[in-house]
Amino acid sequence: MALKERLRTWKRLFCWLILLALGLLGLLQHGLSIVRHLETLIPMGVCPSARMALLRDNFTGLLNPWARPDVLTCTSWGAPIIWDSTFNPAVAQQKALQQNFTIGLTVFAVGRYLEKYLARFLETAEQHFMVGQRVVYYVFTERPAAVPRVALAPGRRLRVERVAREPRWQDVSMQRMRTLHEALGGRLGREAHFVLCMDVDQHFRGAFGPEVLAESVAQLHAWHYHWPRWLLPYERDVRSTAALALGEGDFYYHAAVFGGSVAALRGLTAHCARNLRRDRERGLEARWHDESHLNKFFWLHKPAKVLSPEFCWSPEIGRRAEIRQPRLLWAPKEYALLRD
Repeated sequence: MALKERLRTWKRLFCWLILLALGLLGLLQHGLSIVRHLETLIPMGVCPSARMALLRDNFTGLLNPWARPDVLTCTSWGAPIIWDSTFNPAVAQQKALQQNFTIGLTVFAVGRYLEKYLARFLETAEQHFMVGQRVVYYVFTERPAAVPRVALAPGRRLRVERVAREPRWQDVSMQRMRTLHEALGGRLGREAHFVLCMDVDQHFRGAFGPEVLAESVAQLHAWHYHWPRWLLPYERDVRSTAALALGEGDFYYHAAVFGGSVAALRGLTAHCARNLRRDRERGLEARWHDESHLNKFFWLHKPAKVLSPEFCWSPEIGRRAEIRQPRLLWAPKEYALLRD
C-alpha cells in the first residue's frame, strides 16, 4: 500500500513539473522578459580541449576559443562558432584582401519592405559590411525604379534584379530559394566568390567582416540558442520534406543570415527549392517556410562555420552578458502594416 501511495505521489509531482515546464514555455514563447532571462541559466556546453586546439578559420588561421569560456565555441563536428574575441579581425581583413575576393550580399525588398527597410540596410552595410573589400549588392524587388540611391565606396557595386510579386508574404519567403539558385547560376555566381544572403528588415551596427566567410555558413537564431534541442521549433510534420524527428537537429539556424561559396550555396538553394516545391505539390507548408527547409539542409550537410547570435541579434531580447558586440540588429517587427 505504501508503494502505491509513493507511486501516486511521484506521478502527481511529475505532472506538476510537466505543467510548470509547459507554463514557462508558454511565457517564453510570448516574450515575457523575466522568463527570457531565466533561459541564460541553461548551459550552452563547453568545447572539448582536444577539439579547440584544432579550430582554424578560413582567414585568421588558429582561432582563440579559450578567449570565450562563457559560451560554446565549436560544434560536435569540429566547426568553429564565431564569437567576439575568438578571431583577429585585422588578420581576417588582410588575408581576404590578399586573396582578392569579391563578396556578394543578397537581399529581397518586396512590397512595403522596400520603403521601410532597404535604404537603412544598404546605408549601414556601407558603414560596416566587409569594409575595404570588393562587394556586389544584389537587391531583388518587383519595383527596381524605387530602389534608393546609396553612395558606394570604390570597388562596390549595386545590382537590382526584378522578381515577380507573389500573392502572399509566405510565397515571397519560399520563392527566395529558387530565385537565389537561378542568380547563383548566372551573373551573381560569376561575379562573387562568397555570398551572404540576408533579410532586409535589419540593419548593421558593428563590423561584419571576412571572419564570417567559409564554404558554408549558418547563423544561430538569437531567440533559440540557449534552448535544449527537444524544444527547438523544427518542422515536426513527418509528411513535410523539412521534417526533423525528435533527437535530430544540432542547433536552430536563422534564415535571416546564411551564406558560403557559390558552389555550396547552389547546393543549399537547390535542396530547399526542390523540397519546397514537393511540399507545395502535396498541399503542405512547413511551419517556418524556407527556414524550416534550411534547418533540414544544415542537419544533413553540416555548416563549415557557425555565427554566434552576436552577428544577428534581436534588441527585443534585451541585454545579455555573452552578447558583447552585436553586428546586425533586427528591426521592430510590424507585420500588420507590412504584410498583405
